[in-house]
Amino acid sequence: MSDYGIVQQHLSTIEMDGKPCDVSVRIAYDGIEYIGRLYFSDPVTGHGMPDHGAIPGRTVEEAVQFARRLTLEDFTRRYHRARADKRRYTALRKATDEMLMKIKYLNRVSINMRRGLLDAEGARQEIELIQRQLHEMIDRLPGQAGLEE
Repeated sequence: MSDYGIVQQHLSTIEMDGKPCDVSVRIAYDGIEYIGRLYFSDPVTGHGMPDHGAIPGRTVEEAVQFARRLTLEDFTRRYHRARADKRRYTALRKATDEMLMKIKYLNRVSINMRRGLLDAEGARQEIELIQRQLHEMIDRLPGQAGLEE
């Protein structure tokens, strides 16, 4: 699990447009279910693009299982859809997505604390950490604006 509550699981390496392409699924909890999205990336640089189609599951494992059931044809169609939707300036978008995931995590910690699922002191420390991380992310935003990935 990453700092942002996102699990990424490698699924396959396929050939697209004559080049190798890593296919993984990134999964995050939205408060109701785990939502996976395919991510297509260059195996060398790691730069890539997400598919905007959702792969839902009741658990991380279930979302990964659903993603593993996709065929090469499914990957190909989703890859071409992702390319058609690809944004040109993605660094700022990626930073924004990471901030949104961090904010959702902050909300989950707060809800769980209020429900008594987390002790107040531990939750307070986690909230302070999240707040510092969000401030650091905001400080980096100007350097990410207008950058292509």
